Amino acid sequence: MASTIPDPQQGPRTAPEQPPARPPVPAPVAAPPPVPADGAGRVEAHGIDHIPEHERHGHPRQLFSVWAAANVNYLNLVIGGTLILMGLTLPQALAVIVVGNLCWLFTGVLAMSGPAAGAPSEVITRAMFGVRGNRVNNAVVGWMVSVAYFALNLAAAATAAFSLVEKAGVPATTGVRVVVVLVIAALTLAIGVYGHGTIMKLYLPITLALTAVFAVVAVGVFRHADYAYASAEPLSGSALWVVLVSGVTLIGSGPLTYTTSADFSRYLPRTTSAKAVLGWTALGGFLPGVAVCSLGALAATAVDMTDPQAGLQRILPGWFDPVFLLALVLGTIAINALTAYSAGLALQAVGIRVRRSLSVLADGTAAVSLTLYGLLVSDFLDTVSNVLQLTVVLLGPAVAVYATDILLRRNRYDGPALMDETRDSPFWYTAGVNTAGALALAGGVTAAALSVDTLYTGPLARALGGMNLALPVGIVVSACLYAILMRTTRQQVCPASSGAGARSDRRCT
Repeated sequence: MASTIPDPQQGPRTAPEQPPARPPVPAPVAAPPPVPADGAGRVEAHGIDHIPEHERHGHPRQLFSVWAAANVNYLNLVIGGTLILMGLTLPQALAVIVVGNLCWLFTGVLAMSGPAAGAPSEVITRAMFGVRGNRVNNAVVGWMVSVAYFALNLAAAATAAFSLVEKAGVPATTGVRVVVVLVIAALTLAIGVYGHGTIMKLYLPITLALTAVFAVVAVGVFRHADYAYASAEPLSGSALWVVLVSGVTLIGSGPLTYTTSADFSRYLPRTTSAKAVLGWTALGGFLPGVAVCSLGALAATAVDMTDPQAGLQRILPGWFDPVFLLALVLGTIAINALTAYSAGLALQAVGIRVRRSLSVLADGTAAVSLTLYGLLVSDFLDTVSNVLQLTVVLLGPAVAVYATDILLRRNRYDGPALMDETRDSPFWYTAGVNTAGALALAGGVTAAALSVDTLYTGPLARALGGMNLALPVGIVVSACLYAILMRTTRQQVCPASSGAGARSDRRCT
């Protein structure tokens, strides 16, 4: 707005016929630059609190680049190659990749609740588990799993950075590796600390840059891939089905880690189309997930993907290798920034009253410790495979309960009511716990644990010859239990109104 203050440089008027002039007015102090409407360039002020309607902005199509940037990454490349190493043919591996990535539909469904509630997933899940029960849910499913994935992805980025350092003529000693991990973690946490606005601003150019790099990789892979590839010992019968199901579980575990997708959609206006939120979120994960995993599978038909970086160097131009390694680091920073952001919110939702920025830094400290262990002590590929397959025991049932609740409530959530943590909260239920949610999650996790085959073999998996059905079993059991228990225990699906500022006085007991 233009200033209406008189120009002090003109000085007072001295003509005798004029009244005495007022003293000169000091020049106005320059106003600070306006804060961007999207919050980019400053540390996000909001944590797990409700986002008022006047602060909502954006379009659901922005969610595409958020999830695309997070999925053009090294880990997806490694997982795609792992499917071939497991003994699948190329068509079988590609089919597994497509089916497994359909789990991004779950991520899209959960994201719909963000604009409806104006709250992050870590708070919305109070509707499923109760105020107190949700603290336990966030501690395990929200925080611990997020930190584990942060560590896995950080390890993936670090291995690429180690190669880059060695190309620069610096030996990758233990000390150098520690420094590299800390630098990558610092860059990642900086994005997580600045938060939602910065993520929305940065991720479109990151997506474009990574797409350009992986397009060059695709040219090299397509030229050298063996499209008629078959394992020296082809799988058949029950052994084939065991590997196919394990492969789908391995791929599907990635999308299922994002039980917090509402964190990135909550700033959208409440009237935003739920279908658009679902579609842009799911597409943003599905398309790059399929593309990059497929590149990994194709590359495994031509080179040894037990050491992906060394193998890909054989089919990529020499000048391009440093660019590719930088892209791997950048892609992993992108995915880990989302994980760090949500893990910070989960720590707040557990009940630890610290600023979101400090909670993100705490998550990073834990993840760096796990990363250094995974890189310096354990085998990276084995760790990736085991952790991804084991976490579905928790993540499948958690996603199922959340998605079922969205369907039961028809995606109607009262954000201000969800903020209430007192005994008068409509989400206090019984002693702060929704027994329907707690029992459904426990039942699903138990069923999945009996069906898993990774670090250990559950009795159901053993009876089926090692077939790992933990993912579908956990999802189906939890979804059915939650729907039945919410009705048979006569829980009210409340509050009925989702209007801005509305809240229900009914208690869901």
